[in-house]
Amino acid sequence: MRLLLIAASASALLIGTEPGSPADLQAGRELAAGCAGCHGADGISEVPLTPSLAGQPDEFVQWQLVYFRSGARKDEVMGPIAEALSNDDIRNLGAYYASLSPPKPAMAPDGLGQAGEKLAAQHRCRSCHADDLNGFRAAARLSGQREDVLLKALRDFKSGKRVGSGVASMADATFELSDADLQALSHYLATRP
Repeated sequence: MRLLLIAASASALLIGTEPGSPADLQAGRELAAGCAGCHGADGISEVPLTPSLAGQPDEFVQWQLVYFRSGARKDEVMGPIAEALSNDDIRNLGAYYASLSPPKPAMAPDGLGQAGEKLAAQHRCRSCHADDLNGFRAAARLSGQREDVLLKALRDFKSGKRVGSGVASMADATFELSDADLQALSHYLATRP
């Protein structure tokens, strides 16, 4: 029941409270200044286990902030920050981060990346995250994300510590994968442009 309430409130947020009320990129930029210490001034994180937000789909950022705000996604840092955000703040942040250029991969593909590429194909990552793995709507951009962030997320999905939304279950997608598979998949995704 709680998940239904979260989904309903998130849907209302994503649709917008007023017809035709677009996000305010300047307001999003101003809010993001407070996020720069962890997520980077340009939305590209250099902090371990902290995701880069630049180039993430607008709806993905919004959903994650709603999950943190509601407590459906737990994090001792992000929870209190998200609780203080209004629906307009969340809408503006989502639009702002989506407008930024995504991170460039820090390394070139190698043998581990090739193994990860095969796993991505076998487990149909592109069916939700788009053909280029740059994300779509509420599905995250995976290309060029920090490798440590990707590995933690995959481990959390596999263990049930983190739940996904949408039509696919990340727990199901990661169920058969070994930790070595998760490492290869994370490495491959981090090296994608």
